[in-house]
Amino acid sequence: MVKVLIIDDEEPLREAINILGDWKGLGVEQVLEATDGKVGLALLREHKIDLALIDMKMPELGGRELLQIIEHEFPELLTIVISGFNDFEYTRQAIRSKVVDYLLKPVNRADLNAALRKGIDMLEAKRKKESDFISRNITLNMSLPKLKEKMYLSILERSFKNRSNEAFLPLIGADTPGNYFAAGVLRVLNLEQVRKERFHGDRDLLHFAVTNVIHENGDGSFQSFSFASPKTEREFVAIFTMIGGYGEDAAFLSVHQLKKVVTTLKELFGIHAVGGIGQPYKDVIDLAQSYEQAKVSLDGMDLLNLKGAVVRDGPPQRPQAKDNPSLTGRMPLIRNALENGNTSHARSVLAEFTRKWKSAEYFSIGEADRIVQEFIILLNDIAMDLDAVPERLKNGKDKGLRGLGLGGDFSSFGEFELLLTQILDCYAAGIGKSLAGDRGSVLENIKAYIDNHYFENIKISMFTDKYFLSREYLMKLFKGQYGYGIHEYVQKVRMDKAKDLLNDPQLKIQDISEMLGYKDKNYFSKAFRNYYDCSPSEYRILLTEGDK
Repeated sequence: MVKVLIIDDEEPLREAINILGDWKGLGVEQVLEATDGKVGLALLREHKIDLALIDMKMPELGGRELLQIIEHEFPELLTIVISGFNDFEYTRQAIRSKVVDYLLKPVNRADLNAALRKGIDMLEAKRKKESDFISRNITLNMSLPKLKEKMYLSILERSFKNRSNEAFLPLIGADTPGNYFAAGVLRVLNLEQVRKERFHGDRDLLHFAVTNVIHENGDGSFQSFSFASPKTEREFVAIFTMIGGYGEDAAFLSVHQLKKVVTTLKELFGIHAVGGIGQPYKDVIDLAQSYEQAKVSLDGMDLLNLKGAVVRDGPPQRPQAKDNPSLTGRMPLIRNALENGNTSHARSVLAEFTRKWKSAEYFSIGEADRIVQEFIILLNDIAMDLDAVPERLKNGKDKGLRGLGLGGDFSSFGEFELLLTQILDCYAAGIGKSLAGDRGSVLENIKAYIDNHYFENIKISMFTDKYFLSREYLMKLFKGQYGYGIHEYVQKVRMDKAKDLLNDPQLKIQDISEMLGYKDKNYFSKAFRNYYDCSPSEYRILLTEGDK
C-alpha cells in the first residue's frame, strides 16, 4: 500500500487534488495534507511517506528549499512538483532533484493521475525483488524514464539480456506480441545557440525541453520516448512503439511523428533540427538495427542542400564519393605555415580543400562530422609535437570542440567552413604563443653559436635543419631581432675579431686569416677592405701612426 502527502498552502488546490486523484485505483492507502513546507517536513519526519506532491511557491519554506532538504534527508522519497507556468528557476530545481513529474497549475484530472501512476509504477518497480538486476542496479532515486533509457541503451549497444531484464520488459511494451518498435535520431543543428539564447546556458533544461516535446507527440496506440545521446553531443535518440497494427503503419507514423517534433521544436524554441528514422521491427532487440539505419539516414543528408525541417527514413540518396580530397596530405603545408607564424597561409590551404568539397555534387553531414574530428586530431598531433597544445585543452577535462571553447554548430556548408577555420585559429594561437618564446631562445642559440664558432664554415642550413624552420623565415626572424642577416652577422663577428687580432703585431696577417676561417690571405684582405675601406696592412699602419 502507498502513502501520499500533499504539501500546499492553498486549501482549494489540496481539495482539488484530493477529489481528482484516483486513489483507490492507484492503490493509495492514505492521503495526508500539509498546509506549508514546515508542516510538510514535520510530517515527512513523522510518517513513512512514499510519494509527495509539493507546491513550489509557499511562504517560509518554499518548494525549492524543501526539495533540497528532501534530497539529503529522504533520498528514497518520490516527488511530484506543482508550479505556475514557465517558471524557469522552479523547473531547473525540479530537474536537479530528479522529480517524478512536473505539473502546471491549474491541475487537471488526466495529468494528475498520469503523474501519480508514473510515481506508483516507479514505487512498484523499486519494491520488486525478483531479479538480481533490480537489487544491484536500481537505486531508490532512479526515475522510471531513466530506467527505460538504460534499457533502451543496452538494446542499442547489443548488450541487453532478456532473461536478467525480464521483469522490466512491460515498461517498454516488449512483453506484448504484435507491437512494433522503431528508432529515430534527432540532431539539433544550432544547439549551442539556443542553449545560450533560449535556455540561459542550461544544457539540462534544453535536454528536458527536447525530450518532453518528443514524449508528448504520441497517443495511446503510438508512443514516443527519447533521451539525449550519451555519445554524440547534439543528438537525441527517439524510440517509437506502436501497439499492434501493421509494420507499414508503424513506419509511416514514425516519420510523421518525428517531422511533427522537428516542426514543434522550431516553433516553440527556435531549434533547428533534422532527423533520421530506421525501419520498424516486431522484436525489441532489433531496435539496434533500426537505430543504425536511422544514423545512416541522418549522416547521409546532403549538407550542400540542407534546407528546412528534414526527416529521412532511408539510405543516402547518393553515396559519398570515394575520391573526396583529404586534409591529411596537406597537413605538412599547414604545419609549415603555423610554425612560420603565417596563419593566413594556413587558412588558404584549408580554403583550397573546402572549395573542392563545396564544388562536389554531394557532401554529407556524416562526412563533415568525420572531417571536424580528423582535423582536430591532426592539429593536436602537430601541437603536441611542437609542445604547443592550447592551454584549455592541456589543463581542462573536456577535449575536442568543447575543450577548444567552440560550440560545433553547423546547419549549412558555410557554417561548417567557419567551424574548421575557428578550429585552425585556436591551434594557430596556441602554437604561435608557444613558439614565440621558443623562437627567442632559438635566435639566442644561433647568435651564441656564431659568436663562438665564427671561424667555421657556417651555413644557414645548419640551423634550418636543427630547428625545423624555413630558410626565409629564419633569416627574417634573425634580422628582425639583431638588425643583421645571418651571413652579415658572421661577417661582422669575423671583422670585429680581425681588428682585435691586428692589434697584436706578433701575429702575421696569414695567421689571422686562418684564425678567422679564411683559407686564402688575399680573400681575407679583400673582405677586410670591403668592410673597413682599407686593407689589414693599412689598418696596422694607421694603428702605429695613432700610437705616435
